Amino acid sequence: MTLYDVATAREAAPAIEAWLAYQRRYLRTPGVQAAIRVQDEVISSRAYGFADEPAGTELSTDHLFRIASHSKTFTATAVLQLAEQGKLRLDDPIGDHVPELAETGVGAVTLRELLGHQGGVIRDGVDTDFWQLIRPFPDRAELIELCRDHGVVYDRNEHFKYTNVGYSLLGLAIEHASGTGYHDYVRSMIIEPLGLAATGPEWSPEVSDQFAAGHTGLIDGAEPREAIGHIDTRGMAAATGFYSTAEDLVRYAAAHFHGNEDLITDASKRLIQRNESTVVAHGSELGTYGLGMDVTTIGDRRLVGHSGGYPGHITRTYLDPVDRIAVSVLTNCIGGPATTLANGVIKLLDLAAGDHEPDPAAADHDLSRFTGQFANLMGVVQIALLGGRLVGFFAAAPDPTESYDELLVVDENTLRGRPEAGFGFAGETVQFTWAADGSVESLRYGGGTRWPVPDFLARRSAQIKAAG
Repeated sequence: MTLYDVATAREAAPAIEAWLAYQRRYLRTPGVQAAIRVQDEVISSRAYGFADEPAGTELSTDHLFRIASHSKTFTATAVLQLAEQGKLRLDDPIGDHVPELAETGVGAVTLRELLGHQGGVIRDGVDTDFWQLIRPFPDRAELIELCRDHGVVYDRNEHFKYTNVGYSLLGLAIEHASGTGYHDYVRSMIIEPLGLAATGPEWSPEVSDQFAAGHTGLIDGAEPREAIGHIDTRGMAAATGFYSTAEDLVRYAAAHFHGNEDLITDASKRLIQRNESTVVAHGSELGTYGLGMDVTTIGDRRLVGHSGGYPGHITRTYLDPVDRIAVSVLTNCIGGPATTLANGVIKLLDLAAGDHEPDPAAADHDLSRFTGQFANLMGVVQIALLGGRLVGFFAAAPDPTESYDELLVVDENTLRGRPEAGFGFAGETVQFTWAADGSVESLRYGGGTRWPVPDFLARRSAQIKAAG
């Protein structure tokens, strides 16, 4: 097995970090926390923007985020651990572990069906205003009452139906099978063995000052965001209660790499990570889900992981269990672009690692001096060092690899687009002018002059006025 090269990822990290920082500003996202792990090395862990935008509090890599449905991966891991220990079976009816439901329609649903969202169980309830902070999240007694009265929406295995209530019931099954509380079990069997010091199963007043604030969505697009606090998810912690940091999440993700059996065996990982359900609605495929992780293909790379949505926090973690790559991106606003940013990180990593013809002149020059983000009236181009060669792409693009220029070195002042077909400036030159300190003063890219972003912003108004 050929693993992703750590040195390639390490070289690409500055370009990825610069792209994330620009995207955070461009998309008006209060804060972004992101980490990348390749094999045994965290090659990037950064924070951008604000923990609390109205208060002006800067975000750090230590700030805690509500990671919401990432909680399901911890719950699934706990269920598989208990199955390995012989304390439960995946085909046990949930009623065997939650006796109050034994004689109800929900009671016949198996743990496997709950893990794969195939039990037909109601998603969140008939009054879900806890998601907008109007009422508390339900406790155990409320969950039991809900499941008795309204729990069954579909027959078992009739449709994939995503359900937070179902995963909340799995938390109760973990308590029954282990003989300990859900919080205590996941701390002692998952969090502490991995040394996840910044991770926990539920918001806690003791660490409340360490959380990044959530922020409201942009309902009309232009209004200022308001900060949102945190509340306890009570009986739904197993579905949505966890908090963590991006760096802790890639450490946790590494425990799901094949060959790492710190938490569960590879056989159990294959159950969690396999294609259990392909979700099709209105004639379109919406996604694929395993037994506690979703499954995504980006390019040629098959990834597993989970997203999370909590009032004010949107998060996404991917891992490639074979190539041993993990990426986690956490955002602290409703509608945050966590998945878009994580997709872009994966694509930039793959662009760096992809096959390409070497640039024979590259070895004779310091390629990093050509890199940066350069603006003109039409937007921002980023020149990045990826896989030992220079590429140029539009920094505002949600997929930075959809359209890019591979740039070859001509001399110490000039690059040239690799000759190939294209709608852009393929084959034309990029001419650099240098400031006295050796930094880029300006460049002519595709015939148009560009400047470092701050320099262009300083001259833009005058440039427009001069044009009449």
